[in-house]
Amino acid sequence: MTLLATPSPSTDHHARDRQKRNITLNTKLTQSEFQEVERFCASRSVVYYGEWVRELVMREVRSEDRNFDLTCEVIGLQLLLMNVLAPLARGEKITAEQFQGIVKSIQSTKVKAAEDMLSRRKQGKEI
Repeated sequence: MTLLATPSPSTDHHARDRQKRNITLNTKLTQSEFQEVERFCASRSVVYYGEWVRELVMREVRSEDRNFDLTCEVIGLQLLLMNVLAPLARGEKITAEQFQGIVKSIQSTKVKAAEDMLSRRKQGKEI
């Protein structure tokens, strides 16, 4: 895939109150890739490919972690498994009250745990 960014004459006559767009960002697709794009856009009633691509690019550029909520839930599941399976592996039993305590603890700590994990990953210190 080749990306090119080139200034182009402003042809945006639709929006008078927003900043004019005059830089073009290009990419090349194979015929089969473009057919996939066409099918995808048709299934979602996307008419203006350029607007759709701009939204995708800007969403990607502007988001720190698009999947942070999902990351928190995965971390929560990991914590649940570790906190429940470790005692079971030692032959211990967990009461319903203990299990509820574990769940409550995880609900209050999973966001911080996910933030810590992502921070370590950005610093190249992933464990």
